[in-house]
Amino acid sequence: MSQLYGDDDLWCRRYQPARNPGARLVCLPHAGGSASFFRPVAVALSPDVDVVAIQYPGRQDRRAEQPVREMGALADRVHAILRRQPDLPLTIFGHSMGAILGFEITRRLEADGHGPVHLFASGRRSPTSVRDEQVHLRDDAGILAEVRKLNGTASTVLNDDELMRAALPSLRADYEAIETYRCAAETIVKSPITVLAGDSDPKTTLDEARAWAKHTSGPFDLRVFPGGHFFLINQADEVTMILSQHLKGGSIRSTAR
Repeated sequence: MSQLYGDDDLWCRRYQPARNPGARLVCLPHAGGSASFFRPVAVALSPDVDVVAIQYPGRQDRRAEQPVREMGALADRVHAILRRQPDLPLTIFGHSMGAILGFEITRRLEADGHGPVHLFASGRRSPTSVRDEQVHLRDDAGILAEVRKLNGTASTVLNDDELMRAALPSLRADYEAIETYRCAAETIVKSPITVLAGDSDPKTTLDEARAWAKHTSGPFDLRVFPGGHFFLINQADEVTMILSQHLKGGSIRSTAR
């Protein structure tokens, strides 16, 4: 698709453009992540789905831009971009920080009367499950140690000190955005929510994952996979199948709250 307004193409990456899509899937990366993380999803779901991976400022080809340090401000920016996209049934998929960003974007879209048909929240505890984490206040070595512990970046990047240090400004900003985020207990969306969780994720217990049910008035589902914080890398085929079934109109089982 051609550029519609201003910097839309800076934010929206379509790695496998769809000519006549029946649905749109917006993918929101984790802290320190980039749009290219979701390239395999775009390839797998083409040509029926318009897969839009969001590229945050401060990384890859946007590395000269200042990263956004506040979740509400980032949600406002992405919301404005999405409202300008051609109208299609919208599903949002966010991993880790992207899950909370997806929740905030959903709130804004619903306030406009254009809410998504579904929110997939992956690898993140509920909006009100707060831990006292201060990774963004650590020195550079401390932030890099956290990333290596979670093993969310390709090993070739983890072992490249120059590349990792170049990513530090966006990593620090993303950690600040997610660690300073707070949500009122009564905040809910109408959209159905499906939570994907790793059974050994140090960042999200299963109870913290189930707590997402308190934040929707619609159906809720929890899917648990073997693996840690980045379980979806090894479980990519199954996660993509779940997304494909949903986008093609299949039902998603709801669990008891």
